[in-house]
Amino acid sequence: MPSAFKKKPPSPTNAVVVTYPKKNLATQSYVPEIVKGLAVSMRHFFTNTKEMVLGQRPDPTTERYSAGVSTISYPEQKRPYPERFRGVHRLTTRDDGSVRCVACLCCSTACPAQCIFIEAGEYPEGDKRRGYERFPVKFVIDELRCIFCGYCVEACPCDAIRMDTGMHAVPYDSRDQFVYAKDQLLAFTATDGTKKTANPRHEPGDATHPGLSRDHVHH
Repeated sequence: MPSAFKKKPPSPTNAVVVTYPKKNLATQSYVPEIVKGLAVSMRHFFTNTKEMVLGQRPDPTTERYSAGVSTISYPEQKRPYPERFRGVHRLTTRDDGSVRCVACLCCSTACPAQCIFIEAGEYPEGDKRRGYERFPVKFVIDELRCIFCGYCVEACPCDAIRMDTGMHAVPYDSRDQFVYAKDQLLAFTATDGTKKTANPRHEPGDATHPGLSRDHVHH
């Protein structure tokens, strides 16, 4: 019985015939290819050495993009980060050197990764800030859990926490080293080398404070 559908002709093959090189002594010994590879390495070695000695080494962050991959001698050389780059956290201080954080827990509450832990404490008797604000006895950030969203900086009412260090988390060999305590966060500086904040807080009682003072509140 004849078929209702005609059989399709076979489709043309797209195979490409590859001709293998002859396996002579030079090909099997790999000596010519080794010499070629060493020649490329030595050419780059002498070129880089000459540029370093004569001070002609180009900036790898802005030049040689067309030449392919360029090597940066980190940490002596670093690519310029954007102005709004979110680096490792730091805690800012007041003029007297005390931490600006009031342990309000706004940053730890806003953190979606829950990587901030704060233990609040009261100032001692006789301190003018006792009964008015608290301070962080412990302030810990787990940089491995942090997603660098910047929510903690936005949530802080005192501008006590910043991400303007220009630093990224360095590689360590244990997880404990990625957990930064308060002393470490206070030791970090901004990209300009200062520990202060760009948005100074006007304390109650200061001449620049626009609102009520402590005396007005108590009376």
